Amino acid sequence: MEDPLSQKKPRRKPDNRLLFRYAGLAFQMMATLGLAVFIGYKLDQWTGWSFPVFMIILSLLALVLILWQIIKDTRRNE
Repeated sequence: MEDPLSQKKPRRKPDNRLLFRYAGLAFQMMATLGLAVFIGYKLDQWTGWSFPVFMIILSLLALVLILWQIIKDTRRNE
């Protein structure tokens, strides 16, 4: 009788769809955050304020939206 622990399990191929999906999410995160920082920086320059109010507010808003998008996209597969 064969030992069940000695049997080799077949290796699964990595799923490229998940790789591309998460790479797309990462690119979307970087682009959204970069755009929010750029717009906030330009608004702060336009107003002439020394403290970067718009850059902070837009960056935090972008982070909240990005996290909400990630949670929504990853929960869909459950």
